[in-house]
Amino acid sequence: MAVPKRKTSGSRTGKRRSHIKISPKNIIEDKKSGEYRLSHHMDLKTGTYKGRQILDPKE
Repeated sequence: MAVPKRKTSGSRTGKRRSHIKISPKNIIEDKKSGEYRLSHHMDLKTGTYKGRQILDPKE
């Protein structure tokens, strides 16, 4: 059974995990309303998605 001879240092562990991180959310400004929303998501205030009316707007 493979067992490490020495403890892995924090620096080495950090190098190994360097690509594991939280990526920023893709927040865009809506062209029509000017509100911020996530891309590929419906605008809840206007109820539109890709220029089409999906839901009744919130009041």
